[in-house]
Amino acid sequence: MAAAGLSRGPLFLRCRSWRGLASGTDGESRLARLLRDKFPRASAIKVVDISGGCGDMYEIHVESEEFREKRPVQQHRMVTQALSEEIKHMHGLRIFTSAPKG
Repeated sequence: MAAAGLSRGPLFLRCRSWRGLASGTDGESRLARLLRDKFPRASAIKVVDISGGCGDMYEIHVESEEFREKRPVQQHRMVTQALSEEIKHMHGLRIFTSAPKG
């Protein structure tokens, strides 16, 4: 049973605007390029627009040697610092980081 005033229907995020940064995969490509520049030793970088194409929310995965022996909060700060200007125009961001295994 849903709590009073809360529906159990799907959650839809409404795009505030369609920006150049967010035109389809352009936003994903731009963010991935910025991350590659900031983390040149990264073995994997993946950026996915999870806002339905308007660029308001992204999911980011970065696997980099630079993260070795750093706590997750430190790793996430490194990513948010790398994208500090772009984050100002986002509604949300999911960050997943790791150091390469081995």
